[in-house]
Amino acid sequence: MINSLVYQGYTASIHYSPADEVFFGKVIGINDLVTFEGTSVEALKQGMKEAVEDYIETCKELGKSPDRTYKGVFNIRVSSDLHKKIALLASQYDVTLNDFVKSVLQYASSHQEINAEVFGER
Repeated sequence: MINSLVYQGYTASIHYSPADEVFFGKVIGINDLVTFEGTSVEALKQGMKEAVEDYIETCKELGKSPDRTYKGVFNIRVSSDLHKKIALLASQYDVTLNDFVKSVLQYASSHQEINAEVFGER
């Protein structure tokens, strides 16, 4: 299960604190820390709406983009066995390891049902 909310194209990760008996969220993919909370699902949704709208307005006033810029480059660490397996697969398809990994990531990002199966309930 993906614990998230989406409002106006912004996504937030959602958690629950049993000690405080409150849901809380953090907007992801932006340049700053924006959080919100609520004691019910409706209150949480309203909190996200207010937080996102306030953040967008603040960014407009400051003349800055609210969205994080991604370079398209990141490092991952895998076991040497997995590295070998994917390098061999890539060579069998006559593509670079980079292109192979890009295609797998593209596929995974567009198949939510597979992601749920792989990652299970969280």
